Amino acid sequence: MAKLTKSSKKALKCVYSFGNKKADGDGSMKPLLGGKGANLAEMTRIGLPVPPGFTITTEVCTYFYAHKKTYPKELQGQMEAGIANMEKIMGCIFGDAKGMPLLVAVRSGARDSMPGMMDTILNLGLNDNTVLSLAAATKNERFAWDCYRRFIQMYGDVVLGVQKKEGEDHEPFETVIHEFKHEKYHSDVEDSKLSAADQQDLVKRFKALVKERTGREFPNDPWEQLRGAAGAVFGSWMNDRAIVYRRKYNIPAEWGTAVNVQAMVYGNTGDTSGSGVAFTRNPANGANEFYGEFLINAQGEDVVAGVRTPEPVAKLKDQMPKSYAELMRVRSILEKHFKDVQDIEFTIQEGKLFMLQTRNGKRTAMAALKFSMDMVKEKLISWETAILRNPADQLEQLLAPVFDLAEVKKSKVIATGLPAGPGAASGKVYLNADRAVQAAERGEKVLLVRNETSPEDLRGMIAAEGILTAKGGVSSHAALVARQMGKVCVCGASALEIDYGAKTVRASGQTFKEGDFLSIDGTIGAVYGGAIKTAPSEIITGLIHKDKAAQATEKFKNFLTLMKWCEKVTRLQVRTNADTPEQAETAMAFGAVGIGLTRTEHMFFEGDRIDAMREMILAENVADRKKALAKLLPYQRDDFTGIFKALKGHPATIRFLDPPLHEFVPHELEAQSHLAAKLGVPVEKIIKRVAQLHEFNPMLGHRGCRLGIAYPEITEMQARAVFEAAADVAKMKIKVKPEVMIPLVGFKKELDLQVEIVHRVAKEVMAEKKIKIDYLVGTMIEVPRGALTANEIAETAQFFSFGTNDLTQTTLGISRDDMGSFLMPYIENEIFKKNPFATLDQVGVGQLMKMAVEKGNATRPGIKLGICGEHGGDPDSVKFCHKLGLNYVSCSPYRVPVARLAAAQAALEAKPAKKK
Repeated sequence: MAKLTKSSKKALKCVYSFGNKKADGDGSMKPLLGGKGANLAEMTRIGLPVPPGFTITTEVCTYFYAHKKTYPKELQGQMEAGIANMEKIMGCIFGDAKGMPLLVAVRSGARDSMPGMMDTILNLGLNDNTVLSLAAATKNERFAWDCYRRFIQMYGDVVLGVQKKEGEDHEPFETVIHEFKHEKYHSDVEDSKLSAADQQDLVKRFKALVKERTGREFPNDPWEQLRGAAGAVFGSWMNDRAIVYRRKYNIPAEWGTAVNVQAMVYGNTGDTSGSGVAFTRNPANGANEFYGEFLINAQGEDVVAGVRTPEPVAKLKDQMPKSYAELMRVRSILEKHFKDVQDIEFTIQEGKLFMLQTRNGKRTAMAALKFSMDMVKEKLISWETAILRNPADQLEQLLAPVFDLAEVKKSKVIATGLPAGPGAASGKVYLNADRAVQAAERGEKVLLVRNETSPEDLRGMIAAEGILTAKGGVSSHAALVARQMGKVCVCGASALEIDYGAKTVRASGQTFKEGDFLSIDGTIGAVYGGAIKTAPSEIITGLIHKDKAAQATEKFKNFLTLMKWCEKVTRLQVRTNADTPEQAETAMAFGAVGIGLTRTEHMFFEGDRIDAMREMILAENVADRKKALAKLLPYQRDDFTGIFKALKGHPATIRFLDPPLHEFVPHELEAQSHLAAKLGVPVEKIIKRVAQLHEFNPMLGHRGCRLGIAYPEITEMQARAVFEAAADVAKMKIKVKPEVMIPLVGFKKELDLQVEIVHRVAKEVMAEKKIKIDYLVGTMIEVPRGALTANEIAETAQFFSFGTNDLTQTTLGISRDDMGSFLMPYIENEIFKKNPFATLDQVGVGQLMKMAVEKGNATRPGIKLGICGEHGGDPDSVKFCHKLGLNYVSCSPYRVPVARLAAAQAALEAKPAKKK
């Protein structure tokens, strides 16, 4: 984004107009016009019925924050020209108190869609005079005062800051409406039933609320209103919920937002008008059906706010057949033009359709998979584009559990709602976002239950397993955000009676308090009392358990097709981190092509093995140590045998003992006494040895290759176990490819000493077993010196595997186990864009990796390169590894599909495929 200064010589273009089939901008200009502004311009250009307006660019947002929340001098004049263009097209004047006044909507529009996170103001331009001219021009007094009441509420909230105080559960304006309805009608009548006089009364009460909370009168000047609204939209870019959202979805703060000013069209003029939100296909399950909602005699905010439960958009066919037919025509045009599923907002004013927005629809992983498969069949997109259409970071949703059928049969449905986010979730009920977050931090599984959610609930939604609302529909805030996050969600479960004061939920004669369990099925919209056990998804049961019924499902078949397409383009291989044959088999079923990390220390904790390990640690001389290691040898050999057999010829990278020895000994006196009795040694000996093993900073202490150098007999035993197992399996006519990995190397000499032992033992075993085994010996690059001297280390190492967990710790000087106390402040202050232990720090750690890759290749051209830290399953990190030229990434078994998809996307993004 260009950096702007007040002294720019060339006049800055702040405003891009659109209307009457002409537009200054187009759909390619999202960085400048935001997603909404760019698509409004594009829809205008292709002849769709878009109300005229203009977009204030993201560059003005940048200027606004760089210049103490002031505007460039060019803005006012360009806004006036934009309004004049709208007046010409609409045939009415902004602020006109004599004829039909031009009213405008002011909306945000970031480059990436951020639904509900920033602010919107409708009906701007109304005041005590223009409301009368609006009533006269439309001959609809109720409509005019309804618009004015809505404008004061939105402007008061967004611009003047009349919002919930601490301890308030309800929006102050909604409280005023609620009290008015009960005072006059003794019930919560629909807003559409309120008369013109009622709306007029509410306007007075709203103005009094504004005066009471702000100490100032509500502004009457339309231009003051417009400047204030634009500033509020820019200001909302930095509100708490927008920051939380950007952090979650990695949207840079420097992008800024655009502001869209558009002529109002009215869905609240009566029974031939309405507003709706729809998707060109079902964003929850992917079905090719027009999917959404509308409300008769309502404005758009009524639909998405969740305060009223709308009707399915399909019913519009019966109520307004002409408008519905026009909508279906627009649906077809949009999909053919944008070649993706569109999320649209529309208004019907007295039978005439207007398009207010289109954007690529947020979708669940299940829907993304079906959309992409169907659109390839329909020849809308290529299979390469289909790969890119499935977000890698969402793919784990497809593997998420569903409710166990046997358990569901025993459970009672206490309410039903709209299926808004597929999957199954059980959790403790919390009715407030803050309390939900606190409960999740205590380790509880949480279900956020609200009458309706608002953007202020975002933190609670992130913390929750699932979201349940009593009001709202499939286009409500709750549904939209849940789909994007992959959260299980049921909306509009009207049978729920939520009492915020008593902190209870009533349904089907039962009362549930905060902390009680409820369960929701977001695929069918069912709510159950109590907790329900879950079962694996069809993909897991089909792949791992070979279940025929699961394999016959469309979801399973689509998943297999996607993975086959990924194979066609992927360069970067995907291995798994596995310590047992079972883990290896699971990963292989998901498509892994070997093991990138076997942590041999995990094999020492089972059964009696730990006792032999402890004997070795307590040994006071080499002979006793070797005696104890001899007991461990058959255990390790059996483990490696099982792993080699499971891999069926695929390579296995086996890391020798890495953690410090103190992790294997008991530290409490009772456990030490028990061990002493078991081994027949004095407890004092154990206490003394444990004290000797104590380290002030074990992560940087006696571990990794340092253990093998101090106690070479450990390396010798492990090498013998590997090669004896390899020989035994090779004799079964099963190919084996062992890759021995020495951990924590920072000096070439460390590796030389360990490799010498490995080669010697390999030679001995091959002679004893009369067999030749092809194997490699390499090292983990996990300390900065290893990366800096990779050219020297590569003289000995046949491969590098980046241990990015420890490389991140040692590069940043931060312990991942102790960073909890400052992680959030670091993310909130954008020191970390993302948790560096979840997504690679490409600038710091990544630079060391790049250096190691270049130095390693300089010494040993074509050296095998991989990564085996937790980052191996993170899509952004996988794509970085592709860019570096690594041969493989390795991750936990259940993240293998995610890594495979990310690797395929990396290949396509590096060399873009031709898209249809």
